[in-house]
Amino acid sequence: MASPGVVDTRQIPHPPHRIPVLGDLLSVDPASPTQTMARHARTLGPIFETKFFGNRMVVVSGPDLYAELGDEKRFGKHVGFGIAAAREFLDDALFSAYTDEPNWSRAHNILMPAFTLPAMKNYHDTILDTVRELLAHWDRRLQSGPVDVHIDTSKLTLETIARIGFGYHFDPFTRGEPDPYAAAVMRTFAYVGRSAYRIPVDWLERLVHHRANAQMDADVAYIRRVVDEVIAARRASPEAAPDDLLALMLTTADPATGEHLDDANVRNQVITFLNAGHETTSGTLSFALYMLATHPEIAAQARAELHTLWPAGADPDPAFGEIHQLRFLRRVVDETLRLWPIAPGYFREPRRDTLLGGRYPLAAGQAVLALTLKVHRDPVWGADAESFDPDRFRPERARTRPPGLYKPFGTGVRSCIGRQLALHETVLALALILHRYDLVPEPGYTLEVAEEFTLKPANLRLGLVRR
Repeated sequence: MASPGVVDTRQIPHPPHRIPVLGDLLSVDPASPTQTMARHARTLGPIFETKFFGNRMVVVSGPDLYAELGDEKRFGKHVGFGIAAAREFLDDALFSAYTDEPNWSRAHNILMPAFTLPAMKNYHDTILDTVRELLAHWDRRLQSGPVDVHIDTSKLTLETIARIGFGYHFDPFTRGEPDPYAAAVMRTFAYVGRSAYRIPVDWLERLVHHRANAQMDADVAYIRRVVDEVIAARRASPEAAPDDLLALMLTTADPATGEHLDDANVRNQVITFLNAGHETTSGTLSFALYMLATHPEIAAQARAELHTLWPAGADPDPAFGEIHQLRFLRRVVDETLRLWPIAPGYFREPRRDTLLGGRYPLAAGQAVLALTLKVHRDPVWGADAESFDPDRFRPERARTRPPGLYKPFGTGVRSCIGRQLALHETVLALALILHRYDLVPEPGYTLEVAEEFTLKPANLRLGLVRR
């Protein structure tokens, strides 16, 4: 028993069946780790710990403790587990850099102006053109049965970020086979998602997972080759370069230091935006389409809002400002990200030894997983927290909830830099899809959620009926 006044560290519970060396490996499903942790939180409470091969991680899912982790004076981003694995091929890109690495602040300062809300005006027409290509693709397939939603939304979002960011065209809707770059990206996401369970002895990890590691090496080499070709083509013809992210990274100096990004870092940033920038938005779109298909009354309400701008039967030509008038559809997106945050959690670490909630001891540098997936479904959202209700985000209802609980894009200075782009693209795409089609769920399908570093619906197919 702890002495009076001394905090007992044993008050942080852990899953049952912990065993030597492997720790809690038997208590977590590697195919769905955050969903497993959310289930553990129901019995273990708002904070618990897990260990894998001696690596300790504290999992926080209580609303008060979760909000406390957002205090930038006490906590910062932790680069470990899956993020550490991502560093093996992204190094010090925005997502995977340590906050005190020079290239993080350098790239952040250079790129921030490209992700402000006013900057979205420059991307709007390109996003619109790409969404129309998806619609034309679906129109050609109307007689062929249901569409594979996530495959097609992934094509859409990869093409969008490639065009607006780097002037590159994959042209996915004219290809007869899956794009090899997109396939490589999917495999790298899956690999990184499993990285928490890698054997910490390098030679043994290479032996046991030889095939997966060899595939990862091949995928990384291929992805780098594609991106290097994009950068080389831009350098060869700078006079024809569009005003995009790549141009910013190649020509702009950090206003704080006057320094430019080196070529290796530019490549890492491009890979980060192509990979994470498309997978996250495609997941959001896929979940939102599932929610609208399975809640026809909400789809009808969203469609009625669309018809106030673009009459039924007409082919919309949305102006940039009109997308921001779609307040109900935006609430559909917000509620989708509440129930299924594409990034189901984010890592934090104490800047110095501290007590979380005044009670739970955390050492400086300790990995803490802020489990967004569980916090977004806490009863603090209402007795119906598991249900889909976009009006939950009406301003008058949002004001009744404690602050700091809705964080699908992370928190603080290390939150997602592409948030405005993702939201604009998602609302625009949903608007055009809903205006053109009725969405028909596939009979007998129950939502399956796959985890490959991010969350996404698995095997989701929807029928489309042209309106």
